[in-house]
Amino acid sequence: MRQERARRCHELTLRISPEPKDINYNGHIFGGWILSQMDVAGGIVSYRRAGGPVATVAVEGMTFHQPILLGDVLSVYTEIERVGRTSITVDIEIWVERRGVAEEVFVTEGRFVYVAIDENARPRLVDLET
Repeated sequence: MRQERARRCHELTLRISPEPKDINYNGHIFGGWILSQMDVAGGIVSYRRAGGPVATVAVEGMTFHQPILLGDVLSVYTEIERVGRTSITVDIEIWVERRGVAEEVFVTEGRFVYVAIDENARPRLVDLET
């Protein structure tokens, strides 16, 4: 199977493999589990960019292109798309190493928004120069 799409997000942020408990009745990995892995990866890059804690405020979109299967190894790639006064928007892609397939397979993409927070969980400014 030849992959027709080039990876847009370039930072490998998280690599993980699902477990049998993560499978739904169709034999695919639960969408909620996939969403949580994307949120973890987006939180990591947002935390670094904000220089401290962030909170997820929106999932602007998420598309499942192919199912994720037990035995797949997920590579979650991220790219900061936009930095606002208090928010950071992150594009996220998941590609998998799949048994019997020579190239990585593009399976899921989404856009998540995080807000930098202070010690009282209130929005704080993000340094726009970083």
